[in-house]
Amino acid sequence: MDKLSKHIIPALSLILLILAFSVANAQSKKQLEQKKKKLQQEISYTNKLLKKAQKNRQASLNELIKLNKKISTRQELVNTINHEIKILNLQIIQKQALIKSLENDLNNLKSEYANMIYAAYKHHNDYEKLAYIFSSKDFNQAYKRLKYLQQYAEYRKKQAQAIIETKEKLQKEVAELEQKKQEKQNLLLEKTEETNILAKEKTTQEKTIAQLQQQERELRKKLKDAQRQARRLDDAIQKIIAEEIKKARENKKATSKGSKGFPMTPEALKLSNSFAANKGKLPWPVEKGIITGKFGEQPHPVLKEVIVKNNGIDISTEKGADVRAVYNGEVSSVVIIPGAGKVVMVRHGEYLTVYSYLSEVYVKKGDKVTIKQPLGKLVKDSSKPDSKMHFEIWKGMTKLNPAYWIYK
Repeated sequence: MDKLSKHIIPALSLILLILAFSVANAQSKKQLEQKKKKLQQEISYTNKLLKKAQKNRQASLNELIKLNKKISTRQELVNTINHEIKILNLQIIQKQALIKSLENDLNNLKSEYANMIYAAYKHHNDYEKLAYIFSSKDFNQAYKRLKYLQQYAEYRKKQAQAIIETKEKLQKEVAELEQKKQEKQNLLLEKTEETNILAKEKTTQEKTIAQLQQQERELRKKLKDAQRQARRLDDAIQKIIAEEIKKARENKKATSKGSKGFPMTPEALKLSNSFAANKGKLPWPVEKGIITGKFGEQPHPVLKEVIVKNNGIDISTEKGADVRAVYNGEVSSVVIIPGAGKVVMVRHGEYLTVYSYLSEVYVKKGDKVTIKQPLGKLVKDSSKPDSKMHFEIWKGMTKLNPAYWIYK
């Protein structure tokens, strides 16, 4: 029995260790597959928007931004595939180690079983077994010899069963190894294809940048207009927030003159905390879309040494798409900003969400809104193939990065 344990226990330990690695890798692989699927969907949607834009022969900044977005997404897709390949390589190494261990165990078990069969053949005579038992000095020794023969017979059965089970496990692992190798081959082909597409997209990107650089004067003019619109929106938001804080303090009275922050009722505080608890899980302000303008300071995609500042994020979506509330709240204000269309602001306790570039608005100041409730429709520009919305999140007077708050 000790010999069997000597081979089975180390092998079992190795199998358990490899299985632990495999479970961790399987979880990671599943996450990577989900991420890859999401990236592919984003690329597909960006392609859809770009195809509409390409009907216009003249290159546009909006087209370049979408192209840049697609290139970065595809690069991330290639990186994800690389990660999958690394995990498969590790799994293949683990499988190969497990197979080698099982092969050694199988050979050892077969060798020991052969020795047992040979020994049993030599002493197969029942008379010899009885003589062995009855030649005992006393009853106690006879009992022990009888138990030994029974255990030996049981040990042989277990040894035979261990050989069968090890052989089946080995066959299963060999089959899984071949499957892993095929998965790796498929991923390598996918990576090659995506890398080739990426190279073509970068060539298109360079051509588009070259065309746009010839339109520098027009681009600078558009940039100034956009900056002017952003300042107007920023001023309007700050003014509205300041008025709300002042009004809240007057209503509360208990708040001292020098205090900062947004005074809230228990109900507003509960809503504020609930909004904060959903960071990273809020729905998008449009049903479909891609982020084409990041939060904060970013280098201009064409104009050298020019830094653009964004107080929120810009999302490109279907032409005239509906805009929806990202959480329950109350409409704080509806204003018109020249160049930014109609703007809806929704209060969520201390937080404020801002939705810009609307042509129609379905709500009014004071309305209670629920999560995903339509607030209005985006502007349709006949010269552009899609619609763009601008989305901001504020906490008091502080601007937050909406990309960290909406669902990824």
